[in-house]
Amino acid sequence: MDFEKLVQLTVNGLTLGSVYALVALGFSMVYGILKLLNFAHGDVMMVGAFVGWGTLNWLGGAESPSVAVWVLITLLVCAAMAACGVLGVVIERFAYRPLRNAPRIAPLISALGVSFFIQNSVLLLYGADFRSYDTDFLIDLDRGIDWGVLHVWAVRVLVIGAAVAMMLGLIALVDRTKLGKAMRATSFDREAAAMMGIDVDRVIAATFFIGSALAGAAGVLVGLVFFQINHFMGFTYGLKGFTAAVVGGIGSIPGAMLGGLAIGLAEAYTVGYLTSSFRDVVVFSILILFLLVRPQGILGRPDVSKV
Repeated sequence: MDFEKLVQLTVNGLTLGSVYALVALGFSMVYGILKLLNFAHGDVMMVGAFVGWGTLNWLGGAESPSVAVWVLITLLVCAAMAACGVLGVVIERFAYRPLRNAPRIAPLISALGVSFFIQNSVLLLYGADFRSYDTDFLIDLDRGIDWGVLHVWAVRVLVIGAAVAMMLGLIALVDRTKLGKAMRATSFDREAAAMMGIDVDRVIAATFFIGSALAGAAGVLVGLVFFQINHFMGFTYGLKGFTAAVVGGIGSIPGAMLGGLAIGLAEAYTVGYLTSSFRDVVVFSILILFLLVRPQGILGRPDVSKV
């Protein structure tokens, strides 16, 4: 076995898996609170990628930015997170909240409608052409970790580090803050939480804001590490993020991270050792296998039926 190839494929898989994990975190948060599959989540990520691209051009572009590179990247991520967070709250307020007590199929159809609406709105605004972050001008691709057979671009280190940092921050928020306690209470029993004085609507809106903000950050990171973005990218990353959430255990924050990394590694190894034509086949075969054998995922818990 070519050990150097294995190491490089592992780095590629961890990079891609980190992006999937950030998307999966949003799926898990929303499902944990509302038991709703927000299929518009991938398109929110796509909007974040375009917001980051627009901010990059507003600040002079990759070839001649008006601020230092690390400041520029921070501004791109913050702008995308803010815009997508607000978008997530708007989606929840107008597309999901009116259907909160409707049959479960109704918000699911609404989510699909929102997904198509966002996707085609961006298509009308920006066209179908691919947009480039021109990362090779922004970051020296030769820099990074270079140790024996391990070669990791600086931008890949950035993606993996940012994903881990955001996941740890989210865990701290859920476990140690008043908002996090309210989220856990709402997730366990929404009606009882409301009776205890928790503003359920505010908690749900905050959940959508945080989950959508993470998706926005993922959109910028995709643009930086894979250079190009387009209006259709949200569909693919949304499906892979959903798969990661199911595999890791939908509703579990560490599970979403673990599932994202597992799916990213599976995809990278498939491309490296088989062919790129089979990567989606392998990924969605894993999804089907988990749904059949362990539907609660790796770290998830089976749903408890209330009587």
